[in-house]
Amino acid sequence: MAADPAPDPAPHAFDGTFAGPAPRRFIDLPGFPRIAWAEAGSGPPLILVHGALVTLDDMWLGPMAALARHFRVVAIDRPGHGESGHGRLADASLWRQADLVLALADALGLERPVVAGHSFGAAVAIACGLAAPERIRGVVAISPIAFPEPRLEQVLFGPRAVPFVGPPLSRGLAPTDALLLPLLWRAMFLPRTMPEAFARRFPFALAGRPDRLVADGANANLLWTDLARSAALYPACRSPVHILAGSGDIVTNQTLHGRGAALLIPGARLHWLRGEGHMLHHARQDAVVEAALAVAA
Repeated sequence: MAADPAPDPAPHAFDGTFAGPAPRRFIDLPGFPRIAWAEAGSGPPLILVHGALVTLDDMWLGPMAALARHFRVVAIDRPGHGESGHGRLADASLWRQADLVLALADALGLERPVVAGHSFGAAVAIACGLAAPERIRGVVAISPIAFPEPRLEQVLFGPRAVPFVGPPLSRGLAPTDALLLPLLWRAMFLPRTMPEAFARRFPFALAGRPDRLVADGANANLLWTDLARSAALYPACRSPVHILAGSGDIVTNQTLHGRGAALLIPGARLHWLRGEGHMLHHARQDAVVEAALAVAA
């Protein structure tokens, strides 16, 4: 797969508010695609990793402002999402993305950050803790996907990651995506409704671009092998892990993923949020901040 065109490397200043679009900066890390990131706040470092079908704006419009009152927060566009590059199939692996997060922390001088992730991003965050517990403070896993299972995204987006034929297929499905994606984005927030500010300001056109959906398909296709590796290592995890799980999550069954991971990871803390759905980092920002502060301490 050809590398994405390099974005404008000039940084965009953060004006101290979260009213506008996330002010992305760009960084080139040896061996990785160019990565877009945004920063806010001061204090101990914390890295935010978003999930599927979204960009770092999901964190910017969600818990980032609340976290920035306590932390120096860096949110990234995962490879192939938002404005980050996606040069090789290997970039799709959650373990590869964990290596990227650790490399980014080193490059930005983030000493032993808390790594917080949502959904697929939570799997990346946990992989950071499994791979290099000495390099991070700990993990906050929000609505994590933690174990291999058949997934709808493997059916909807997996074929788009097939070499050569996948990208043209994704472009050809753009009219269908225009109808499908709004339904998926709104379903992610159930049983709550999508916040009005998110509906107004999230860059849906960027997140739903055909090439961005190719990256989502590549992530989905590697989930079984990547999560099998993670699950085998959970009992040996030496990082503090705090899991936030909603009982109303229809995207990832948290009785399996959240509770299951908490049972296998030594010392893991599970905060079970009754009635909350998959996007609980929007509805319960207080819980995210509480978990991050607990891990940082």
